[in-house]
Amino acid sequence: MNTVIKNIGCLVTCRGNAIKTGESLNDAGIIDNGFVVIEEDKILAVGKGEDYKKYLKEDTTIINGENMTVTPGLIDSHTHVVYGGSREKELALKLNNVSYIEILNNGGGILSTVRNTRKADSDILSEETKKRLDLMLLHGTTTIESKSGYGLNFEDEIKMLNVNKKLNDEHPIDIVSTYLGAHAIPEEYKENRDGYIDLMINEVIPYVGKNKLANFIDCFCEEGVFSVEESRRILKAGAEKGLKVKIHADEIKPIGGAELAAELNATSAEHLVGASLEGIKELANKGVVAVLLPSTSFYLMLNKFADARTMIKENVPIALATDCNPGTSPTESLQNVMTFACFGMRLTPEEIINSMTINAAYAIGKNDEIGSIEPGKKADLVIFNSKSLNYLIYHFGINSVKSVIKNGKLVVDDNKIVERW
Repeated sequence: MNTVIKNIGCLVTCRGNAIKTGESLNDAGIIDNGFVVIEEDKILAVGKGEDYKKYLKEDTTIINGENMTVTPGLIDSHTHVVYGGSREKELALKLNNVSYIEILNNGGGILSTVRNTRKADSDILSEETKKRLDLMLLHGTTTIESKSGYGLNFEDEIKMLNVNKKLNDEHPIDIVSTYLGAHAIPEEYKENRDGYIDLMINEVIPYVGKNKLANFIDCFCEEGVFSVEESRRILKAGAEKGLKVKIHADEIKPIGGAELAAELNATSAEHLVGASLEGIKELANKGVVAVLLPSTSFYLMLNKFADARTMIKENVPIALATDCNPGTSPTESLQNVMTFACFGMRLTPEEIINSMTINAAYAIGKNDEIGSIEPGKKADLVIFNSKSLNYLIYHFGINSVKSVIKNGKLVVDDNKIVERW
């Protein structure tokens, strides 16, 4: 199969040979009147003007990109997309200023979703998750990271990771799995924290590692959830079994999660709304990717976003993600996140798109394959019905996707899923 996208009004390549920090985050590699040549599932050539003509064959499919913006496939580097039930009943609590941690401590929040996820069998979870993946695809997402963490026991955590594995094989979106058994203390271990931590370390983590059910291990390091010392113990246990380290760090308060991520040479530290300046500097020193989740700050009504501008100033590599989950960020759209990142964090369109493509690829260890439009990389692209990158961010609240190409195949056309993948 040979495809040429020609006359592209705004081709956003996000090209580069390293993760983007500081000033380089404002370089999105934009080409006016660009073209992309796709051969099978890979990008063959990228350029400008009429040079695409030398790649034409008798069976070439030609797509006209005039007045369109083309970007790499969007990468959602932090999601909790596998879950049962919903949590709209918590809206009233939020509006009455009941905090996230208070809801959790009273048996709601994560623990509510745990009860629903445990009740759902694998087929139901797969069916519900597939619907969410379809919405992501329609909004331009082609790769995601998907965390467990709503099972909080052996059986149901493994069930969630197997759903990831099944859908990675069956759905166009590629799924990178993370084991997040340390998402909360389950109700049955409320009086035996060490017992639950021992269960994870002695039973679940070894099984996950041996059976290659996850690429990463994560832990919710936050006041009222897991302490820095508990998090260190859990994450080290995962690393010993071959899992790379991620960490939910300092989402609400600065308890040292960012510093722990640096200490452990984590791939990424995530949330970071309450991260200290010292923690931010340590992330920069170790090259830990800061995965920021502005839609969560918006939905929790924190009146505060992660300090992205300071992170950029200190040369921390940043990525942006949805945190798609039923309680604190019930959205599948990275285009929504673009809005909150721009108007809440004051990020430029170039910083935003780099943070959802090439930097997000680094955050999940896939930067050699995806995240930019360059020869040799996978042909994952989004065609937006938008005349420029600026216009894409400026015109908010709608789905601007026209088409999505995944592994060289057209999987979304005229904003409808093509049922032929």
